[in-house]
Amino acid sequence: MKFLKTTLLSVLLFVFCQPQYGQSLQDSGNGSIMIAQAVILQGDTLPYFALPVFYCYPELKFKNKKQEEFYWRTVRDVKKVMPYLKHIRGVIETTNRTLMTLPNKASRDAYMKNFEKRIYKENEAKFKELTLSQGKLIIRLLDRETNTTSFELIKAYRGSFSAGFWQMFAVILGADLKSKFGTKEEDVIIERVINLVEAGQL
Repeated sequence: MKFLKTTLLSVLLFVFCQPQYGQSLQDSGNGSIMIAQAVILQGDTLPYFALPVFYCYPELKFKNKKQEEFYWRTVRDVKKVMPYLKHIRGVIETTNRTLMTLPNKASRDAYMKNFEKRIYKENEAKFKELTLSQGKLIIRLLDRETNTTSFELIKAYRGSFSAGFWQMFAVILGADLKSKFGTKEEDVIIERVINLVEAGQL
């Protein structure tokens, strides 16, 4: 677990269609006012509401108790790790933008050194709450969230040696920093669970 905490902390480093106008709609019944976006269609101004996505999957039929336990464990773990993954993605995007503004390698290295210390301090306690399975799930889902594997992130920020070092320990613990999401049969279920959780259907 100490390895996963260290690794995860190391890699921490609706497109909405905008309508043309906003309109105020008044309820003639009780006088209350509702602010709504609007679109102009053939000269008429119509209220515009963006409805949330609703997923309709076929009913799951578990072949055995083990499959059912895996599904509900995945639901639990996805609900736990998705906020971490969104945070990590935001940190990575912010870090990349900052690094692009720095003039040379020395300044980037200095920034990353201070950044790493701050990240450890801010997030160490949070990551200690994760189980081993949740840590492994974060490693896999980083590729889904960032389109970059954990190995590639460590290599980009810490270099090839560090990436290889952490990959060696990951393999010993049954994880793989090079793992790409969507390459395993179980990823179909994980993707389904993520979609349902994020849509508020689980």
